[in-house]
Amino acid sequence: MTDKYLNFANSPLGAKLADALGLPKPMKLERYKSGQPVIKGSVLLGGGGTPELLESLAAALKSIGAQTVAHAQLPQWTPIANKAGLMTGRWGVDGKPGEKVKALVFDASGLTDSTQSDALYQFFHDAARSVLPCGRVVILGRPPELCKSPRQATIQRALEGLTRSLAKELKKAITVQLVYVAQGAEAQIESTMRFLLSPRSTYVSAQVIRIGKPVGTPTMPADWAKPLAGKKVLVTGASRGIGASIAEVMVREGAAVICLDVPQAQPGLDEVAAKLGATALALDIGAADAPQMLVDAAKAQGGWDVVVHNAGITRDKTIANMKEHLWQMVVNVNLSTQERINDALVESGALKTGGRIVCVSSISGIAGNLGQTNYALSKAGVVGMVQSTAPLFAKNGITINAVAPGFIETAMTAAIPFAIREAGRRMNSMSQGGLPQDVAEAIVWFASPASSGLTGNVVRVCGQSLIGA
Repeated sequence: MTDKYLNFANSPLGAKLADALGLPKPMKLERYKSGQPVIKGSVLLGGGGTPELLESLAAALKSIGAQTVAHAQLPQWTPIANKAGLMTGRWGVDGKPGEKVKALVFDASGLTDSTQSDALYQFFHDAARSVLPCGRVVILGRPPELCKSPRQATIQRALEGLTRSLAKELKKAITVQLVYVAQGAEAQIESTMRFLLSPRSTYVSAQVIRIGKPVGTPTMPADWAKPLAGKKVLVTGASRGIGASIAEVMVREGAAVICLDVPQAQPGLDEVAAKLGATALALDIGAADAPQMLVDAAKAQGGWDVVVHNAGITRDKTIANMKEHLWQMVVNVNLSTQERINDALVESGALKTGGRIVCVSSISGIAGNLGQTNYALSKAGVVGMVQSTAPLFAKNGITINAVAPGFIETAMTAAIPFAIREAGRRMNSMSQGGLPQDVAEAIVWFASPASSGLTGNVVRVCGQSLIGA
């Protein structure tokens, strides 16, 4: 559905009127198109304490093809960058701001005490006004729960407040993320940096991402333009909306896709599959025999590499007015079936070693929502499933992560009453709804063979929604 206000606010007359009335002025977001570079513009580097991730960061930025400049507080960047074969320079002279940049990256891994927070102030005070529209900010730290001392854990945890506040302050569709990198996981940052610095992450902001030691054997794609080449991917709920977009982006990334939906959606399913050159599979995943049928289908194809649990339903009523069968239906489709299917595919080996499971949760499962006790329970349950099964599936070399969409422009949201729809669109830091592509891009990031250091994560694709933030 077209956001008419977004288009109006970006017209000369609309911009003036929005300024005069104090109305939101959503900026048209940059989204990834095939063949474009990861980032257009320079990356400004900063750091505090004794930064521990600079060498890994230099290697990743070299692979990405980024141009870098260093803040005065980070003189050690230049020799590290030069050693990596990365072109770099100095940002700002004589205390004056330097060039406009597309991204800021601050290595906070060396901060061990709250008294060192001045390094954060200095960097962001100097550079906050120098980020171009639709720019990117990434803060790198160490997981607080794994820190060596309470004071180190304290300052590392404090980075979350800074991240979420910066994401609200910088505006201009600039996203801000915090990435905790565990000891021993330094070499696993490239996939995440590629995603966060690129237009692929345009509707992801104020998120906390954890990179741990690799699950299974780390694998870098032979071609970053087609990272899923040779991979077989199952996408459920693929006949329309977000599911169809996930399938489309998976194909764009080189995957062979199996599009699944209920038999009632067969016409739409066949249309999507034919358009993408994918395979259609009509199956009710809520049926008792569905897990075994999927195991058989996967083994017939030599096993699957990625499973995306996108299928879901709503049956909204306040719990006092809700019939029991509506409760059971939503919980079964949205949560219990995922548990059964995951167990069957992993235990049977139908999901290959090195496989990826990506689940679709919702901000309703994080913040709750009026009239959605069944839906919110099921989507919060997805979060719990991801976090609790991640260490178990890791023994099979399999990662599991989830995305939690906010207000996404689909046929479902188009049917929402006007006032509620507009509130959903504007109540986030981007002042607009996301697109199905935004959800799909995040799922592809988790699905990449290079994302072996990512498991147990739940990332909101909501433009930093004011609800559930």
